[in-house]
Amino acid sequence: MTPQQIVPAADDASPALGIYRQFRGLIVSGQLGSGERLPTVRQAASDLRVSPSTVGKAYKILERDGLVVTRTAAGTRVAESAAVLPLSVIRRIRDLAAEADATGVNTDDVIDVLRVVWRVESPAASPSTTGDNGID
Repeated sequence: MTPQQIVPAADDASPALGIYRQFRGLIVSGQLGSGERLPTVRQAASDLRVSPSTVGKAYKILERDGLVVTRTAAGTRVAESAAVLPLSVIRRIRDLAAEADATGVNTDDVIDVLRVVWRVESPAASPSTTGDNGID
């Protein structure tokens, strides 16, 4: 994984939230595996052209959610306990993304509809699935 792959969405209320969501997606999809090291805060900030405090906020939320562990001198790594989505779910998401792309559907529209459907079908959705990640 190269840090350039992580690009905060321009329409996110907070660049830190965009960075958090991208890393979270890479972790739960299994693209970043258990024990794999994330770029340093300084390196990620430089690559993304944001302040180190912005990347630091994203990393803190990832750590709060149990997705990464930060250790002095060892850096920030994907937690051994980080949950990865079942392969069947990842396949269906990839199929949905491919179909949406093939039909010219806007990615943000698909994500917004998924969030609405998820809330209707699962009213007890956790704060991290409903978008409340504690970023101001």
